[in-house]
Amino acid sequence: MPRNTLNLSAAWTDNTDYNIVPRTPHSRSGRAEEGFTEEDLHDADATSFATYREEQREPLLASSTSTSFPTTGYRSSGDDGGAKRSKLKPLTGKSVLSYTPLLVGVIAAGVLLSLVVVSLTRPKVLDDAIGFSEHANTVLASSAIADDVVVATPQRPQPSFVDTIPPTGYEISYENYTKFPLTGDEYRHECALYMSRMKMAHGAYWKAPPHGTMDVAHHDAVPDYVLPESVPMKVCSKTITYQLDGRVGLVADLALMAQAAAFARERNRTFFVDDTYWNRGKWTDHFQDVRARQPGPEPACRRPPPNELVACPRLARHWVINSRTARYHFGHHFQEAYENPYKHEINRQKPIFERASESFKQTIRPNAHNAELIRSTRMEIAATLNIQTTLSPSQHKDSDISQMKSAEQQLHEHNPDPYVAVHIRRGDRKTGWVPHGGKHLPLEDYVQATYNTWSRLYSQNASTRDDVFPDPPITYIASDSHAAAHEFASAFPPSTAVFSLDSSTNPDLRALAPQGEYVQEEFDGLDEADRIRLTRGMVVDFALLSGLWAWPGEVVPGATICTLTSNVCKMSAVGLGWNRAMGFEVDAEDEMGIPNEAKRRWVEIDNGGAVSPQWDGYEPF
Repeated sequence: MPRNTLNLSAAWTDNTDYNIVPRTPHSRSGRAEEGFTEEDLHDADATSFATYREEQREPLLASSTSTSFPTTGYRSSGDDGGAKRSKLKPLTGKSVLSYTPLLVGVIAAGVLLSLVVVSLTRPKVLDDAIGFSEHANTVLASSAIADDVVVATPQRPQPSFVDTIPPTGYEISYENYTKFPLTGDEYRHECALYMSRMKMAHGAYWKAPPHGTMDVAHHDAVPDYVLPESVPMKVCSKTITYQLDGRVGLVADLALMAQAAAFARERNRTFFVDDTYWNRGKWTDHFQDVRARQPGPEPACRRPPPNELVACPRLARHWVINSRTARYHFGHHFQEAYENPYKHEINRQKPIFERASESFKQTIRPNAHNAELIRSTRMEIAATLNIQTTLSPSQHKDSDISQMKSAEQQLHEHNPDPYVAVHIRRGDRKTGWVPHGGKHLPLEDYVQATYNTWSRLYSQNASTRDDVFPDPPITYIASDSHAAAHEFASAFPPSTAVFSLDSSTNPDLRALAPQGEYVQEEFDGLDEADRIRLTRGMVVDFALLSGLWAWPGEVVPGATICTLTSNVCKMSAVGLGWNRAMGFEVDAEDEMGIPNEAKRRWVEIDNGGAVSPQWDGYEPF
């Protein structure tokens, strides 16, 4: 007689928490991906666990001699010929009443089927029966179409973009706000409210939900509405605005803005920058007007009223993005949509890298004053090293976009790279690498990385370098700490050239050097003039660290040494260019996405390649 070992539930106790059979795809993580809330998951887990325990009290293969073997059911009721079938019971009033819900359902289904047939064959009959007007039909149809379709009605002229007007019951209300545009935190609050109402799983990154896109009421949907300012221009049909709210550092904002500008180019929308709450002055205090750089599909249109900007969803007619709402738009969903899924490791990030690169070339450009400061710094380095530039500043024409693009294309073929750029971030940014315990990276690591990088890139060409060059390594140091910059320079022999804003011979450049470590929460405590000055200095440092905005013949860094915890480090790779930064040969990148350590010029010394991917394009705050 076989041992009774099949009934595993015999040892089951009421207080056990262990499952015998592994969880299926209907696990907590699997159901979470389907859009269930925490409450749904909790209730579902409790119910499914109770059912599971009941099922486990019987073995998968029970013996027919067991007392637990079922003695009733389909087979035991006579199907095998061992018992007589039961006779049908006569109908009674009680039994007929029990079938009433079924009969009502059948009748209702028949009526609905008839209405569907009539709506397909004679739709006008139903419209007349319910009093549905042609105008209402047009409005509802326009609310359900895709993002970039233009719809017009025969009743009155319509704007060129009406598909984001939401159906009744799905309108975003700003009735509790009195000042527009909203602040970054207020937009984040609105995004949180929107996401709490969207409990279903997300589709594609730009896919409209089946019920229509939520949006605010727009001025052209309100009868007799008059714009506050009488400007002889129509409002742009579709826009994307990047809002500078002063809650993050300069380059952190620029990294996010670069992706937003790329969205505008891809979605055929007009791009704007809002600096209402920026703590660094006006955008044009430091950079050129983005409308001049990236005019968009409607160059003559005006920006939308500020009360029509919407942070979530991104399909809104006038979408606004800032550092506070980046988490809702630049997370895993964005990576899935924009990285290359057919590549490996760092190569997956190349499309995002190129989006940022194009934005810095085309849209995010320093204004005339900052551009002159950048050129002065580069000319000082070139003069000290006795390097002749092929183009003089008088030959530069920022207004000539075609000439600028040509210069960018030829940049790394004709530009000398005689120095190694080093960025030392202190202040409120600590290292992300565990061995350093969340402290600042030791200065010795920067010094050693500078020696190693110079030897790796230039030692084989030492005999070809001009004798008037100072002793290597030649460096440009950018730091938010005056003490750290001075200590770094002191680590090299006096005959070594170390350039920086603080050591410049130009008093206008020396005035831009920071004297205190950068702490984001303390930056607002400075007066406006100091904030603008330090921002201008960061623009110059960023250009010298990355090689961005250089004309043919101007000096650019041969390599950049930095830590990934700083957004300056991430964007410096964009200035170096994909192949130079990662050490790839042109059109011959490593198939497995492993940077060439012997040739790479973007040297991140915090994580040391231990984090994958080694580069990412922004910081989703």
